[in-house]
Amino acid sequence: MKIVRIIARLNVGGPARHVVWLTVGLRDAGWETVLVTGVVPPGEDDMSYFAERAGVEPLIIPEMSREISAKDALTVWKLLRLFQRERPDIVHTHTAKAGTVGRLAGLLYRWLTFSTLVGKPRPCRFVHTYHGHIFHSYYGKLKTRVFLTIEKFLARTVTDKIVVLSEQQRREINVEFGVGRSEQFEIIPLGLDTAAFAGWQSRRHIMREELGASEGDVLVGIVGRLTEIKHHEMFLEAAALYKAKFLKGDGASSASGNGKPHVRFIVVGDGHLREKLEERARSLALGSDDIMFLGTRDDPENFYPALDVVALTSRNEGTPLTLIEAMANARPVIATAVGGVVDLLGKASHDLHDAGEGSHAMRNEGDASFAPGDEGDDAYTLCERGVLVRPNDAEGFCNGLARLIEDERLREKLGERGRRFVEEHYSKERLLADIEKLYRGLANEKQFRISSFVFRVENENVLPTRQAKLETQNSKLGTRNPKPFLRKED
Repeated sequence: MKIVRIIARLNVGGPARHVVWLTVGLRDAGWETVLVTGVVPPGEDDMSYFAERAGVEPLIIPEMSREISAKDALTVWKLLRLFQRERPDIVHTHTAKAGTVGRLAGLLYRWLTFSTLVGKPRPCRFVHTYHGHIFHSYYGKLKTRVFLTIEKFLARTVTDKIVVLSEQQRREINVEFGVGRSEQFEIIPLGLDTAAFAGWQSRRHIMREELGASEGDVLVGIVGRLTEIKHHEMFLEAAALYKAKFLKGDGASSASGNGKPHVRFIVVGDGHLREKLEERARSLALGSDDIMFLGTRDDPENFYPALDVVALTSRNEGTPLTLIEAMANARPVIATAVGGVVDLLGKASHDLHDAGEGSHAMRNEGDASFAPGDEGDDAYTLCERGVLVRPNDAEGFCNGLARLIEDERLREKLGERGRRFVEEHYSKERLLADIEKLYRGLANEKQFRISSFVFRVENENVLPTRQAKLETQNSKLGTRNPKPFLRKED
């Protein structure tokens, strides 16, 4: 069985590593697999080295990248020619841009064949993975509405299965935004090579020594591309609030004599916002002793163990790999309640209230969500595997950080819970098994559905069997076997 996997670019981030891991893992398991990618635009860090190290040589379509342009038509044409040459059994697209051009090319590939005239379109199956989505916080209302309409059209006309990373993400995309039918969705969490982080304790000193951090210092880090959706400005604002509110002006990294630990804030990653964020840090009176911008690093096995708390301030996420990697290194995490983060951190946990010292009041202790209008200085939720904060709430984030910074026993407990959870649920082996199961299921299915039409696969041909009209929004495809149309009876 041949798989063609498409991603718009191998820029720094979780999706690039995800597609490389899948390509290598499926290849080693005997699948014929091809990885197709575009180019990384200026201002973004290229992660092609990760594919090269793994022995993956992707096919490059230079016209395919993140931004919308007239070159997209050429990209669709080149993908169509690629499909015609490779004749894949399954095309699997990842991220928004690749999902659009890849599935448009797939629509043409499926139907632009002479056999369509006798009711036999090509039987290739199409899968799309949402690593996140662009339905809020990326663009203006009009542009977002256009993209949402395109996604609904592609889900309805060409997509056999839609893969999401968590139940929360499925609810957002399917229920809230109305993309796809419920039976199209498969929840397949991310996976990673957890063995790469084994023995993290022995590597904790490496980056700490590089930064000149003592064992008593608390390093709070954020890892990711410096781009608008990651909202690093909120991280800087929370750092400044912590310095002003809890250190009483003594500075984040100097001895204060008030029993507070020495705290330094670390930014790992690069991007087009770096200069703007560095200027913002200076305007917030965060000096070089308070915050450090380290740029892009390719040694997560070293920098995660060095951190005492890992933060995420995104406005929108799928399931961030950076949090999973942090948890694999037994690092406690604090994050905004967006996308799959909610499922990753778990429910509100009452048994952690007395895990250590320095307790702050906590809002919404019954669950890991936030009620509208629930404002306040201590608006954070202590969850099973981390601290959850309302998006865009620097004050609440500051107070959640303070709880973790001042409570070493709590950090240890959350870190250990997170490590066990990741090892049990986010291994690369589990990811590969889930994807293989999905592909085999698609290969064995005897029918697929396009809009209100259902087609049956017979002897590797696709034959329309009936027009299924949805009488109500909850009606499901029947189990009857009506006579096929558009072909003569045998």
